[in-house]
Amino acid sequence: MDRENLIRIARRLAARHCVANGKAFSLESLNPADTGEFRGEDKRQAREVLKAGIELMAELQERLYADGRWAVLVIFQGMDASGKDGAIKHVMSGVNPQGCQVHSFKAPSAEELDHDFLWRCHLRCPARGRIGIFNRSYYEETLVVRVHPEWLQRQRIARVGKNLWQERFEDIRGFERHLYRNGTVLRKLFLHVSFAEQRRRFLERIENPDKNWKFSIDDVRERAHWKAYMAAYEETIRNTATSYAPWFVIPADHKWYARIVVASIVIEALVSLDLRYPELLPEKRRALKEAKRLLMDENADPEN
Repeated sequence: MDRENLIRIARRLAARHCVANGKAFSLESLNPADTGEFRGEDKRQAREVLKAGIELMAELQERLYADGRWAVLVIFQGMDASGKDGAIKHVMSGVNPQGCQVHSFKAPSAEELDHDFLWRCHLRCPARGRIGIFNRSYYEETLVVRVHPEWLQRQRIARVGKNLWQERFEDIRGFERHLYRNGTVLRKLFLHVSFAEQRRRFLERIENPDKNWKFSIDDVRERAHWKAYMAAYEETIRNTATSYAPWFVIPADHKWYARIVVASIVIEALVSLDLRYPELLPEKRRALKEAKRLLMDENADPEN
């Protein structure tokens, strides 16, 4: 697949699932089993697009590193078994580990609880020239903590008013605006899996010994709060989807399709930056010519 055609596909898929203004966003209207233009689960074509996308991503990542002006932060959110780990593993398989860092955020530590809810994530934001991947993020503070408000007690917050969630949305928008203004491109991905598909994946983890380690009874217990989680996701996206930090709601019932969309979003973000290799200064060009002359004049035998 040629480069320009691949970029067109990436832009089209990214645009299809983008939410840059959340005011009218409705999660209920979206189908987690959607496969977009890949009708009939054309997995062969999907594999070709994903393979080509991973190769293009590696090329663009090298340009990002060499350019050194921008950072890219990709945030993955989703219910348990929505495919976050698999998407990160497959889509980022071709990038140079030196230029990409992945951070998985679990329950906050005692030290992290001594700081504001954005602190631990800010510490791990990518440097210029690099891609950062967050597997969960500060958005847990408007999702799981909202579903389980009793967890707020552990945070020892000085002021917990009736507008807590709106204040957190405001803080997040301000934080993301700060990152954007300082050269970090944000792409926030919600892997939208259905209630039925999550059940199927949980049963697979139980029945397959090689996947037992992934299973936790707490994940099943959280299913009792499914509607509360969907409401929390919907309100979070409505209040934090912006032009400078858009959300992408990705149908995740078909992992192969979700991975193509994830790759497309990262490609679209990198292409949008007009990345280029640094222009060499005259003295650097002269040094290259001198190095070439010395190498050409070398004796082929290092012993003579």
